[in-house]
Amino acid sequence: MKTFGFQDETEVLNFIGDKENKIEFIRIIFPDILGRAMSFTIPSSELEIALKEGKGFDGSSVEGFCRVEESDLFIVPDPTTFRVLPWVYEDNDFSWREAVMFGDIFTPDKKHFLGDSRYNLKRVLQKTEDIGKMFVGPEMEFFIFPNKKEPKLTDEGGYFYGGLYGELRKSIQLFLKKIGIPCDCDHHEVAPSQHEIDIKYKDALTMADSVMLAKYIIKRVIRKAGLFASFMPKPITTVNGSGMHLHISLWEGNKNLFFKDEKEPLSNLAKGYIAGLIKYGKEMQVVLNQWINSYKRLIPGYEAPTYLAWGQKNRSAYVRIPQYQRGRERSTRIELRNPDPACNIYLALTIVQAAGTQGIEEKLPFPPVVEEDIFEMTIKERRERNIDTLSKNLQEALGHFKNSRLVKETFTEHILNKFVANKEYEWSLYSKNVEKGFEKTVSDFEIKHYLSIL
Repeated sequence: MKTFGFQDETEVLNFIGDKENKIEFIRIIFPDILGRAMSFTIPSSELEIALKEGKGFDGSSVEGFCRVEESDLFIVPDPTTFRVLPWVYEDNDFSWREAVMFGDIFTPDKKHFLGDSRYNLKRVLQKTEDIGKMFVGPEMEFFIFPNKKEPKLTDEGGYFYGGLYGELRKSIQLFLKKIGIPCDCDHHEVAPSQHEIDIKYKDALTMADSVMLAKYIIKRVIRKAGLFASFMPKPITTVNGSGMHLHISLWEGNKNLFFKDEKEPLSNLAKGYIAGLIKYGKEMQVVLNQWINSYKRLIPGYEAPTYLAWGQKNRSAYVRIPQYQRGRERSTRIELRNPDPACNIYLALTIVQAAGTQGIEEKLPFPPVVEEDIFEMTIKERRERNIDTLSKNLQEALGHFKNSRLVKETFTEHILNKFVANKEYEWSLYSKNVEKGFEKTVSDFEIKHYLSIL
């Protein structure tokens, strides 16, 4: 049975009309301002009407969407996003399958809803497509805990060795493959109980949808095993946190625009993109590290970047260039290392593409490579080499974000205002409940507020 790769409305309707496929329900998914998957389900018999007229919902109940007086919204599913979930539901006398779809959100006057972060990504990708089409491959890191109440370690494994639950990672890979989300690899990560699944690169919009579905499938498979998967950036103070390194390249048709030649693999376009990411790193950081807890991961000693520099072998750097392998120009890419898996992937890819392409348009000078361990440098040495630092907490990062021209040109006013208000409230709540002096320690406040929802 076909489960993905549908081309248009007619193909989708014919597929669900075939009773042998058992598609009884369609789950329509969209992100809230924080990137959490919001969804509702309709009978498959209602899909034809939804594709033509959209399906209404109350936006005032969704985080960061609308005020009560402007709450009516509707979503029009995109038939090319139709995927059949890779399992059969059984309940007493019933057996059925369910499909998922993403789509565009509109206001009652049929205008794009400007609080829709998925639409904002589409808009920026279209705006920058003449420079190059963005492709992304994420490394999804997560912890497996006994439950969602406390982060207790479940194994003693390390990077590429030991540990438990390798068979669960394989099940996740197979489920993802069934819905058209192929993976590059899976393995145990550095910290005990920490795991990684790498998704094979795709165009940015498809990848954003894929990350949403991957997180859902990871959590479901782990839950079925009686455990809990957490994408919280730093659930335990004394071990490495979880990142979501993004492998990025720009393409024109089948040509990788980041590749120059075998003598000098990195193109001028790639260098400009890197320069943009470094110049605007502090301004866009709060989107890639959007929680109080995100900043507990970004401290020296735990393989997470804190300095705005690039290197090839340097894993303390903000951007890493994977070493070129002869004859594999398609794999030439850059690796952005500070994002974590709890960000809104749509907003994250939006601001990354905006910053990178801005660096190209500004013809920014390419910063010199840094291969030394930046953590070991003195403040004077970093200043001499113009190596700036990422923000140390949410409040500091939010200040750079609010004052950024690039941010204001990239996000709609609605998204900007709602995101800032949400993060200011989060910081205020944290400041009232956690004493100063615990900047590097994961607090009980964070476990209570983040562990069960991330």
